[in-house]
Amino acid sequence: MKKIIFFDIDKTLVDKNYNYEDGLFVVEKLKKQGFEIILNSSKTRAEQEYYRKIFNINTPFIVENGSAVYIPTGYFKNLDLPQRDIYNVLELGIPYYTIVEHLFAIEKEFGLKYYANSTFEEVKKFLGMTEELARLATMREYSETIFRYKKSGFEKILKNRGLTCQMGSRFIAVLGDTNKGKGMDALLNFYRKELPEIKVYAAGDGANDFPMFERADKSFLLGEKDYPGVIKISNIRELLEFI
Repeated sequence: MKKIIFFDIDKTLVDKNYNYEDGLFVVEKLKKQGFEIILNSSKTRAEQEYYRKIFNINTPFIVENGSAVYIPTGYFKNLDLPQRDIYNVLELGIPYYTIVEHLFAIEKEFGLKYYANSTFEEVKKFLGMTEELARLATMREYSETIFRYKKSGFEKILKNRGLTCQMGSRFIAVLGDTNKGKGMDALLNFYRKELPEIKVYAAGDGANDFPMFERADKSFLLGEKDYPGVIKISNIRELLEFI
């Protein structure tokens, strides 16, 4: 049986200060147990490539809250998907520029602050990241992040425009009609075509991780939120006690 675990990154594999030592320890332990490690995060392709190097993984990954699945070329047999650099890509979301156009139309009314209307210095301050990580975060393809707003109600307007708003660990993501669970479904379909039996795990900390939990055989939730049927853990290392 193949064991696959889907990981959120922020406040899961990486803590609030962007330290990844505990996450790296867990990933290395799971790899030794034969787990397939999949990143499934709100982070961009560029950010996830950065962490894939740190965690020394070359598996497929899911970007920007399920907006696209990146699969290293040759990872699956007979994969009929568009090629982009060293990946085959399945797009589930909509282009970044389309989302920004919708936000631009309502930003003054609701006092929205997001990547596209912020300076790089403002972005660094909102994120609390180093310059290197903040630049990777700006390389967006399928979603925008609302850092701040003056009044609510924009969610309904964006929904009427075909967009969805998802609350992450700190900010609101705006994207197309997709989520981490839909990205997970799409990727698991490829695995199931080649593997007779798989067991699926998931770990995350935010409401945007709940769709992952619905697809997993066993799920782990960090932080203060609750979700039915998941195992609550206080830190990522604690996950190893239940696997």
